[in-house]
Amino acid sequence: MRPTPVVRRGLSALTAALLAVGVTACGGDAAPATPPPSPSAPTEALPDPGAARADLAARAALAQDHRYAALYRYTAPGQAPRDIVVTVATDGSWRVDIPGGALGGTADVSIVQTAAGLYQCSLPSPTQPVVSSCVRLGDPGDRIPRPYDPKVQRVFRQWLSVFTDRRAALSVTPASPLTGARGRCFAVDTISASLNATFDVGIYCYADDGLLTAARLGFGQIVLTGAPAAPPPRVQLPGPVRAGDPLGMAAPPPPPSIPPSLVPSR
Repeated sequence: MRPTPVVRRGLSALTAALLAVGVTACGGDAAPATPPPSPSAPTEALPDPGAARADLAARAALAQDHRYAALYRYTAPGQAPRDIVVTVATDGSWRVDIPGGALGGTADVSIVQTAAGLYQCSLPSPTQPVVSSCVRLGDPGDRIPRPYDPKVQRVFRQWLSVFTDRRAALSVTPASPLTGARGRCFAVDTISASLNATFDVGIYCYADDGLLTAARLGFGQIVLTGAPAAPPPRVQLPGPVRAGDPLGMAAPPPPPSIPPSLVPSR
C-alpha cells in the first residue's frame, strides 16, 4: 500500500476549530614598524553558552506548566506536509494527533497520556475507515518502544525534563530563527560519547510563555500555525482500550501477487 497525502484529515473536531484561528580607521604621518593594537577597535561579543542554556531551561520550565490546544504543520522527509493537533489539558494530561503516524504513513494515530497510562490510539481516515481504539503502551512518563514511536509527540513533553536538568549532557547555543517561529531558538546538541542521546538533537524555538513555536530535528520540522486555543479540562481517549499490539511504524507488506496461471478461469 503506498503512502497517500494526509493533510488535515480524519482528526477531531478540535482540528477544524484550530484551523479557523488565525496562529578601522586610524592613521598617522608615520606608522611604526610594529603597530600596537588599537584599544578602541570594536570587538564582537561571543555568545555565552551558559546564558543560552539558562534561557532554554527557563523556557522549558514554563512549557512544563503551559496548557493549550494548538495546530502545527509537520513536514517529514519523503512525506506530504500534514497538520498535527497538540493538546495539553488543564489536569496535565496530553494528546498528539498525528496523521500518517503509523504503518509507513498510511494510518492516523494519536498518542495520549492520562493519569491511567500512555496509549496509542488508531484514528479513522478516508483511506483507513477504522473504528478508533487504543492500546496501552506503559505508565505515565514511560517512553514508547521504538517500533511504535512516531517521535513527533516527544518534542512537546518528553524532553522538557531534560532541558530543565542542569546535569544533563547537552550543549546549548543561540540559533537563527526558523521560518515561522517566534520567541528564541536554540541549537541543542549532546556532549555525551553515548550513541543513544537522551533527547532529539536539533533546533528548538520557544515563545516567552514557554510555548513551542517551531523545531527542526532529524525526523522533520514542526511549526506552529495560528494562535493556540484554550485547553480542555482533560483529554479523552478517542476510543476504548483493547488488548493486542499497537500499530507499528513500518509500512505493511504488499499483498502477495498471484501468478496468472493460478487465476481461475471463467
